Amino acid sequence: MAAQITNYQCPACTGPLNFSPETGKLTCEYCGSIYELREIEELYKEKDEAAANAKQQADSRENEWDTSQFNYDWGSDAEGMKVYNCPSCTAELICDESTAATSCPYCGNPTIVPGQFTGTLKPDFVIPFKYDKDAAIAALKKHYSGRRFLPNSFTDQNHIEKIQGVYVPFWLFDGEAEGDITYDATKTRSYRQGNYRITETLHFDVLRSGNIAFEKIPVDASSKMPDAHMDSIEPYDYKELKPFSTAYLPGFLADKFDVSVEDSIKRADERCLETIESALSGTVSEYETAMSKAKDLRLKRGKVHYALMPVWLLNTKWNGQDFLFAMNGQTGKLVGDLPVDKGKYWRMFFIIGGALSVLSSLAILLLS
Repeated sequence: MAAQITNYQCPACTGPLNFSPETGKLTCEYCGSIYELREIEELYKEKDEAAANAKQQADSRENEWDTSQFNYDWGSDAEGMKVYNCPSCTAELICDESTAATSCPYCGNPTIVPGQFTGTLKPDFVIPFKYDKDAAIAALKKHYSGRRFLPNSFTDQNHIEKIQGVYVPFWLFDGEAEGDITYDATKTRSYRQGNYRITETLHFDVLRSGNIAFEKIPVDASSKMPDAHMDSIEPYDYKELKPFSTAYLPGFLADKFDVSVEDSIKRADERCLETIESALSGTVSEYETAMSKAKDLRLKRGKVHYALMPVWLLNTKWNGQDFLFAMNGQTGKLVGDLPVDKGKYWRMFFIIGGALSVLSSLAILLLS
């Protein structure tokens, strides 16, 4: 065991304290102050605990997601930017001064209150729009076609109330993961022996270890974008990420994040650990079954980037109902909920049910 050397300093002048065998107390050789042992021990106990806590916090921060490169300085670009706030759904949208925002792209509220452009985090990356407004409208019409249970009047009477290109905020996480997973794997073989067919099941303990680096694991940073829509229009091609420039903004709105990095950490960690687990399980391919029975997954967190992804939002109205469609502004993939004509649905249900009933009756007759 290593020896521990303790040096106490005088609380009055910070000079060294020495133990006096005659008095049983600690004496400062500079200012002459005298202290009880218990007094100094209590004082240093508090200092040692504070130092230990500080070290523990510093150690825990070593593996936190790194946001040190985040930048709030827009420089001269800030002079040409403005902010809109929706009092209905609280959306905060930024754009260049030439873009007119007359209604909220999320809730359709026409009341958009101008705000002051200040304290806004500047994105690191952006994927520019590849598809324009006409392409979004064409994709919506194509989305209607071939829908068996869509009401007949929907295609003609569903009016687009608002269409707006919006850059949706994302956090992109860089890092590295490593892990060890033990699988209970099996192989079977079947063979005939005399009058019997024998099936053997062989069990194996399979160990897989490895590490993987990942870049820009995405987590949606907007609570206003419906998760189902956002998940459905993914993925984006992150190879086309560009360094952010306000030159990509004219004519579009950019949603300001309202889900912080801290609130996204759980989702980011899950996606990163799922990545290493999927990579390891993909190597256990020579077995018929493989179930993990023990795993140790470790994550080394790295940089976090702030990026904007292009989305066309189309708000439509039919029969007094509002419908929201979203299109990936890079790939053109469009999603959105459609109404169902219940009459068509039930007619088809009874037709199929009747056909199955006839087939069942014929089968019974043939077998009898």
